[in-house]
Amino acid sequence: MEWNFQTAEELTAALRAGEVTSAELTDEAIARIEREDEAINAICVPDFDRARAAARDADQARARGEARPLLGIPVTVKESYDMAGLPTTWGMPQHRDYVPAEDAVQVSRLKAAGAVVLGKTNVPLGLQDLQSFNAIYGTTNNPWDRDRTSGGSSGGSAAALASGFGALSIGSDIGGSLRTPAHFCGVYAHKPTLGLVANRGMVPPTGRALPVDLDLAVVGPMARSARDLTVLLDVMAGPDPLTLGVAYELTLPPARHERLSDFRVLLLDEHPCIPTGSAVRAGVNRVADALADGGARVERRSPLLPDLAEAAVLYTHLLFSGSVARFPVEAYEQLRARAAGLSADDQSLDAARLRGMVFSHRDWMEADNRRELHRHGWRRLFAEFDAVVCPITPTPAFPHDHDPDLLGRRIDIDGVEYPFFDQLVWAGLATMPGLPATAIPAGRSPEGLPVGVQLIGPMFEDRTPLRLAELLEQKIGGFQRPN
Repeated sequence: MEWNFQTAEELTAALRAGEVTSAELTDEAIARIEREDEAINAICVPDFDRARAAARDADQARARGEARPLLGIPVTVKESYDMAGLPTTWGMPQHRDYVPAEDAVQVSRLKAAGAVVLGKTNVPLGLQDLQSFNAIYGTTNNPWDRDRTSGGSSGGSAAALASGFGALSIGSDIGGSLRTPAHFCGVYAHKPTLGLVANRGMVPPTGRALPVDLDLAVVGPMARSARDLTVLLDVMAGPDPLTLGVAYELTLPPARHERLSDFRVLLLDEHPCIPTGSAVRAGVNRVADALADGGARVERRSPLLPDLAEAAVLYTHLLFSGSVARFPVEAYEQLRARAAGLSADDQSLDAARLRGMVFSHRDWMEADNRRELHRHGWRRLFAEFDAVVCPITPTPAFPHDHDPDLLGRRIDIDGVEYPFFDQLVWAGLATMPGLPATAIPAGRSPEGLPVGVQLIGPMFEDRTPLRLAELLEQKIGGFQRPN
């Protein structure tokens, strides 16, 4: 039997039943990577010798009667996580030789849960693209169409999962970096509630690995099934023990409902700032039909929904104010001069990006106050609804675009071009207020490309969109192996 495309849950059952050993799973995964990854380029830093040793240890632990959540399961880790003995570069050539001395907290949690780490997965330069390519490791291709991107910045992880290179992976998300690659590659991902999952050791190279409260970014799980997402989130969730001084076990609220017929869902497929392409709109409507057929209450409008255009501008300001915070003084002054030349009437997202780049602390505080108003609006909405279903990006995976002028790039939506970064508005809908969002497969485009949607849930009620993802997987199917 081929094990490479089995879920972690299925592999765990097989290991417990003695049908296979972790050493066998690991050897099979490594053989597949060595055979297939030259064309995909998902695994940028293999760690096969240590993986084989960890697999032998896992088999011995199981023989002793140990039972850990991921014992013996082959997994991968996004390159941006520190792993002792392996380079952490974030795709930056000047840091190609940087090797951290200790594991990121989430790598430690994977290992403590018994996972076998096969290696690290590719990322874009500085994690700042919706694609995954850099001058050190090259370009990661989409397993469904190698002329297209696998997404970013966790594109290597999504491509690895879709290619059968390990059952699970961990990534990060500030601009859809978990959800977009999942959507493009036909797998699952979960952006946790802001602050739910400790991020220490997911830090730019040479930076100190400290327990930092990030403004927008989170780290989270990726998998080939909705249930696996929940298993991996349970391993990852909880605060950093350095913050509390002790280990702490976090208990999340249960899902609001167990049956599809009990869910109240708001469905969105239009955004005032950018059109939704026909393939993605069809995916959203496919989910809507499944929900209605399952007896769920589905609405397409609500006066409780926070203003989407304002949310997009606010997210853009907050995102780009952080992205240039460490720019050289000369570059920052050039941005200030450009921003000063903007017309007051220019309310485009291009203008919002430029204004955000030169935010003062006073500007940021005002934006943060407006964010709290949006959070309050979401609380009111989630008193009436259990989840919001909407796009992740307006299109399926697009062709590789390595134009270094990121702000000059364009995205083609049904034959019309729009500014490349405008497509972030759907990802930002959950990111800006810090809400949990689960990316699920929702069928294929007419060209045969995967299409995903996101299920946004109430803050710290991550189990609600995760449970809805499980129910929809049963209803419409989930991961499909690329042709």
